[in-house]
This record gives sequence, C-alpha cells and structure tokens, in this order.
Amino acid sequence: DCQMLLNQLKEITGIQDSAFLHAALKAANGDLMEAVTFLTEEHAQEPAQDAAAAEPSAWEGSAVGKQLPQNVTTALTPNSRADVRAADAFRPLESPKAQAAERDAAERAQEAHAAENKNRSKRKRCEVWGENPKQNDWRRVGDWPVGMKNIGNTCWFSAVIQSLFQLPEFRRLVLGYSLPQNVLESCCSRTGKRNIAFMQELQCLFALMLGTRRKFVDPSAALELLRDAFRSAEEQQQDVSEFTHKLLDWLEDAFQLAVNVKSPGDKSENPMVQLFYGTFLTEGVHEGNTFSKIETFGQYPLQVNGYRNLNECLEGAMVEGELDEATASQSVKYGQERWFTKLPPVLTFELSRFEFNQSLGQPEKIHTKLEFPQTIYMDRYLYCSKELIQMKREEMKRLKEKMVILQQKLERYMKYGSGPARFPLPDMLQYVLEFIAAKPAVAVSSAQGSQTTLPQSQAKPRVLDVLSQPNGVLERKDTRAEDAAFFLANSSPQQKLSTPLQPPGSPAETSEGPAPHVVSEEELNLVRTCLQRWRNEIEQDVQDLKESIARTNLSIEQMYCDPLLQQVPYRLHAVLVHEGQANAGHYWAYIYDQPRKSWLKYNDISVTESSWEELERDSFGGLKNASAYCLMYISDKVSRFVAGTG
Repeated sequence: DCQMLLNQLKEITGIQDSAFLHAALKAANGDLMEAVTFLTEEHAQEPAQDAAAAEPSAWEGSAVGKQLPQNVTTALTPNSRADVRAADAFRPLESPKAQAAERDAAERAQEAHAAENKNRSKRKRCEVWGENPKQNDWRRVGDWPVGMKNIGNTCWFSAVIQSLFQLPEFRRLVLGYSLPQNVLESCCSRTGKRNIAFMQELQCLFALMLGTRRKFVDPSAALELLRDAFRSAEEQQQDVSEFTHKLLDWLEDAFQLAVNVKSPGDKSENPMVQLFYGTFLTEGVHEGNTFSKIETFGQYPLQVNGYRNLNECLEGAMVEGELDEATASQSVKYGQERWFTKLPPVLTFELSRFEFNQSLGQPEKIHTKLEFPQTIYMDRYLYCSKELIQMKREEMKRLKEKMVILQQKLERYMKYGSGPARFPLPDMLQYVLEFIAAKPAVAVSSAQGSQTTLPQSQAKPRVLDVLSQPNGVLERKDTRAEDAAFFLANSSPQQKLSTPLQPPGSPAETSEGPAPHVVSEEELNLVRTCLQRWRNEIEQDVQDLKESIARTNLSIEQMYCDPLLQQVPYRLHAVLVHEGQANAGHYWAYIYDQPRKSWLKYNDISVTESSWEELERDSFGGLKNASAYCLMYISDKVSRFVAGTG
C-alpha cells in the first residue's frame, strides 16, 4: 500500500517528510525508482501541484500479489546469487511457479542495481543520508550485512529476524511469496488479512536489507503489525520464544493460503512446516498402561537447570522416569522415552533460562553455565537408532553407578577421620613420619643402652625410667625434677649464690617444633618402616582409584562417539543471547556467515565480526548476566549448500 512505499522511500533516500515523499510518489505515478530519482536530483524541489493531484496509481492500493518494485528486488543482488544455489537444497519444497519467480527476481535485480548506482551519484549528502551529515557513518560498505534500528525495546525483533534472514532458503521463500488474485479476493478473515499484510512487510524489509546502501534498516512497518498481536504493552520487551512462535505461526498460515490452492488443509506441503517443523514419537508407561503418540514440534524446549551441556539437556528431555517393566509395576508408575522421527532442516532449541521464584512471587533468570557445540550429532535421539541407544543407555547407567562407588571409596581416603575435621590419609601418614624424624629432646640409642647426652652418672636412672614407662617415654614431671637436681649438683658455689634457682624449660619450649621427647633408634626405625609402607600402599590405592575413575569417565564421554551415531550432523547457525534479568535486558545474535567463514555479531544497528571465543563468553553463561536463550542449528546438508561446497 501507499504507506509501505513511503517507508521504502524514507529508507532509500533518508528523507523523513511524509508529505514531500507522498507528493513525489504521486508525481512518479507510483513508480518507486522514478520517485527516488525525483527526490535525489541535485536541485530536487517539491513536485508541481498538478502532479501532486494526479490520479492515485495502482501502487497506492494493496501490493499483495504484485511483484515488488524494481529497487526492492535488489533482494537478489550479485552477492545474493548464492541464495539461488543454496536454495537447491530445498528444491523439493518449492513449486515451479516459485522457481520461476526467483529467476525473474534475479534478472530484475541486476537492472535495479544498475539504476541504483546511476541515481546514487546524483544524491545530495543530507537528503540521502538523513539529518546526520557524516554519511560515512551511515554508508554500507560493499555487501556487508546491515543492522536493524531499535525503535524502542525491539532488540528481540532484530535478533530473531536477522537469524532467519541469514537462512538463504527462508529468505528466498519470503522474497518469492505471492498469492493468486482469486485467493486475495476470497480471503475475508481478519487473521488472514493480517498474515498477508505481515508477509508483505517482511518481504519489503528483507528486500531492503539486501538492497539498501545504508548500514541499517528501519523495521517499523512490520513491527506495527506485530505489536497488536502481543499481550504486553509497547514499552515492555518481548520474549524471544513468544515472538518466534508467533512469527512462525503467521508465516505458516500465510503460506498455507498458497498451498490450499492445490491441497486444501494439507500442511505437509507448507514450506514453513517443511523448513522448521519436525515430529517425535513418545512411548511410555503410565499407571501400568503403555502408550504411544506422535507429536509435531517447531522450537524444541530444553531445561537448563541441572545440566552441563546441550547433549545432557537433550538426554534429560528424551527420557523421563523409569521404563523397566519390573519396576514400573511396583515403585515407579510413570516413565517415557521420546524419539525424533523427523528432523527439520532448521532445528531450533529453546533454552529455558527463566523460572518462577515462589517465595519472591516473580520470575528469575537462571545464570548457570551450559555448553553447546558447533556441531551436534542427532543420531542418538532418532527413532531409527532406538535399539542401539537403549543398549548404550543401559551401559551408561552401569558406568555411572560404578563411578559413584569409586568416588565414594576415594573420598574415604581423601577425607579420613572420625571428627568434624578430616584430611587425606596419605598426608596424615606423611605428617607422622615428619614428626618422628624431628630432632627429639632426648635421644636414646638401643645399641648404646645407657649412653645419652647427659653424664653417665646422671643418665642411668633416666634410661631405666624411660624403659619402665608403658610407652617408652618418661613423664614430664619426673624429667623436670631430675633436671633441677642435676642443675644444683653441677653448679659451682658462685653460681649457686649469684643465680636464682630456676627450673629449666620443658621440651616443648626448648625444641624448634613438635618432636618426640625420647625415642629409641629401634622405635624410630620400626615406626618409620611401618608408616612408609602403609603410606606407599595407600598412595597406590588412591592412584588406582583415580585411574579407574578416569577410565570410567572416558568411557562415559565416548559412549556416543560411535561412527554409526555420527551420520546426522547439524551445524550451529545462530545463537540468540539475552543479557540482564528476567524482567529486563537486551537481546543480540551471533550468526555464522558461511561465505566469510566467521561469526558475526548482530546487535541492533551494529554488525561486527566476532569469534567463537567471544560467543562462548557471552553465550555459555556462568560468568555474567549474559547467556544463550535460543540455539538455531541447520542440517549439515543445508550448511554445505550455503557454503557452496555441496
């Protein structure tokens, strides 16, 4: 309609005066390229009054069902030739009419591109690039992807649309969408008209994203249609999952209008269904009764809490409860398994990072770390792999039980003791070895018998006392008494008169650290030999346990590395990131650019080159308030076509 063309003129020329643009459009009889020429002439003036009063052209009515204007069909610019080649991966999904429309659009795109270059040389700086005089800040460089203007808490829209736009097949389907005139005339429902109008706006938005000379586009027209469909007010941010569900529903319904021409009610021919939707089989036991059902899915929801990585999330979603028949009839009354029976070319996972806090009465974001790979093999979740996977799950269960037992044994060694403070047993034995090897206060040699560091006459009673003690150590009070007597007996008269009587220090005071008061060589050797042998035995036990744990853990990690389970790879295409809390925050997207072989970060109007390392930091979670909220994988076959290697 007229408003759509006005929006396009605003985007292409940068002029915001609606009345001026409307007059130029009428003067050009609805020809968008001619209107652009009028507006970008070196001395462009307001169109004459008689031209402004000309009859409305056909373009002022609904543009649904008509071809896009020439400049808009730059949706297939020279850089976009790959779109046609990549679309071959999905050729069974499209009709001959769609293929013809694609070829026609490509031809008209070249003409439009040449016209655009010709007209660009005539533009004035401030007219073309808006009020900002720094045109280089707004000018698009080559075929670098364009950003999307945030018109007020609409970063969620940009993140999702950019992720979809960078799917060549989805882009081709949107740009090639058209309906026969009779279908347009027969569409009377409010919902149907809204879906068609949204498709039309999305079509124009995609065309501008490919053909614009500016660094970003304004999605206002498409957003206006979407706002009415959401429950929340305009000021509030939208949930990515909610919006994506709504978007795919609208697109599915819009394409169904075209499918109904040949196969009324048959959604299997709907290209949106073929591109984004799959099926899974649920088998289980409930209250002793078995059940089985097939369901369709678009975005597959996954819980984050309690899992370390994406495969663990999927495994948790695929298996619930216990399916063993022996236990199902007793303690466990519910259990089920899910198996994918059909995977879509574009596989989207919703990561549930929000939960409701009952005590606070409000939602909270889950910030725990969750890793995901650049390539995920889906074989282990397919129904055709059921028998092999069930065997591996049983083996996995046995290995995990073994792991628990091994870790418990290791913990008994590493946290030894009966009190609240516990220590590694090898360390405790080492400490005792160090204690007995410390310099004693009095050393006794079993070979010398009565020889000590004291004079012979004074040493004999002490040795006898030592040997008479049950533990071979003289009590401290006797030692002090004898030391005092020895001091008095050996002091000179002058010392006795001039020095006050003071008992000597205790062994604890005189030694540098804790040490045995008295220990014989025989005792020392015996204790040292035993402790060293026990410590070596225990260290070997600990080493054996650690090696067993490592081997078991490796078996668990490699359980599904079977080549038979690596036949259905999916490559990571886009990661939608949310930073903030449950009730507020910001969205952006990381999207893999196949031609450039690199990750790009799409953050509203900004599109910058990124890396897997940056993506990990922002998306895995656990470090800050940013984490992945939605993962979009594409079939490896599609990925190869996009890259031009298929």
